[in-house]
Amino acid sequence: MEKQIFDCTLVPAGLLVMAAYHIYLLYCVRNHPNRTVIGVNAFNRRFWVTAMMEDVSKNGVLAVQTLRNNIMASTVLASTAIMLSSVMAALMSSRNGDRSFGVVFGDKTALGISIKYLSILCCFLCSFLLNVQSIRYYSHGSILINVPFKKMSLSPRSHHLTAEYVGATINRGSYFWSLGLRAFYFSCPLFLWLFGPIPMFLSCLLLVSMLYFLDFTFQSTWLSGASSDLEDNHHNNGDGGSLMV
Repeated sequence: MEKQIFDCTLVPAGLLVMAAYHIYLLYCVRNHPNRTVIGVNAFNRRFWVTAMMEDVSKNGVLAVQTLRNNIMASTVLASTAIMLSSVMAALMSSRNGDRSFGVVFGDKTALGISIKYLSILCCFLCSFLLNVQSIRYYSHGSILINVPFKKMSLSPRSHHLTAEYVGATINRGSYFWSLGLRAFYFSCPLFLWLFGPIPMFLSCLLLVSMLYFLDFTFQSTWLSGASSDLEDNHHNNGDGGSLMV
């Protein structure tokens, strides 16, 4: 019972640290996007889409090849996630031997070990679904980015396709891909949870410290006008705040 106290205290504490960090990151993405890598990349991605759609006949191949590389990256992550999910499901179904992996402090009961495996399995399944959604949006964007919207706008019966809409579609694909990658990051503390709640808690602190340097910008490379335009663009479109990298 004393060992289970560590699981009841350190594991929720580690999850709370990660949840608090991502809430703060979401706040910065929505209100101060120029301070985050997510917001800066989303802003530049919209500029790139606008430049590609200025001359579809000239830039169409480059745009499709770039999006194809993104689709391949999402496919690799999705394939890896579903493969690891199958491995975890096979381990859960196996009943032979001790699966506690020498936990020093923590719950060694069969129910506790099953909860740990189930948490890892759910993490990989979420990563798979997020990467599949990323492939979906990238596939839509690869078609929309080659639509000659300037010629279509001349027809009174045509629906007006804007570069902002195409940029928002590609941005959503990038957000889903980044969330799928973040699910892989989150699986590391869950794996270490198999060895006890203390390694899991320490890995949560280390992961949050690493993500802080990956998610925020520390160089003043943006002009004041560009920074204000970036924040106004995020407030007007609203597609950068619903998902995080």
